[in-house]
Amino acid sequence: MINVIICDDNAKDRENAKKIVNNFMKKNKKEYETHIFEDYNKDFYNIIDRKMPSKIYLLDIETPTKSGIDVARAIREKDVDSVIIFLTVHEELGHTILKNDLLFLSFINKFDDYENRLYKSLVKSLDILNKKNAIKIFDGNVIYTINVKDILYITKDSFERKTIIKTDYAEIKVRKTMNEIIGMLNYRFKQTHRACFVNEERLFKIDKSKRIITFDNNDTIDLLSDKYKGSILC
Repeated sequence: MINVIICDDNAKDRENAKKIVNNFMKKNKKEYETHIFEDYNKDFYNIIDRKMPSKIYLLDIETPTKSGIDVARAIREKDVDSVIIFLTVHEELGHTILKNDLLFLSFINKFDDYENRLYKSLVKSLDILNKKNAIKIFDGNVIYTINVKDILYITKDSFERKTIIKTDYAEIKVRKTMNEIIGMLNYRFKQTHRACFVNEERLFKIDKSKRIITFDNNDTIDLLSDKYKGSILC
């Protein structure tokens, strides 16, 4: 799932950006959601704080209450993985943005080949997100792009005969075997049960007597067997 967060105080510009994003994502058959804001308000800052996969921010440089530069700084304090694209009519602010070292992808003037430049920036955004420790799963007509750091554990749904990928934000069921999914992952994942692999970097506590695994977001599972409990560390 790709989350595109658009903030612009101009209604026409918001709709134009949303239209470009929709056309791009549908053409590339990506699962996505857009989050639209007219100002950097409380709801916008809640998006920054929320654990969500693959964020792309389209930030207006100037709104009635805040500068997009300050907002980008707030994003980077919490998140260095999301993509930031600045949209503006103030070309002269480019130098200011560069000085702030905000790790942004592009700075787009709304009056200078806007649609084409934004489209190209979205292409680059997907390339960046795909390279940041993400796996891509093709499941029928759906393509899932999942950040590895967001995965808590992988297990089986015996009833539906699917593999469950449990993340901070969703429980994703795919028609792939657990071994196929594990083959896409790296050393971080350790087996705790015949039907479970956990992300070792997301572990908070393991109670081996009660066989309870607690993750760093307070989620728990009881998929810890005698065979594997000696090999898992916390």
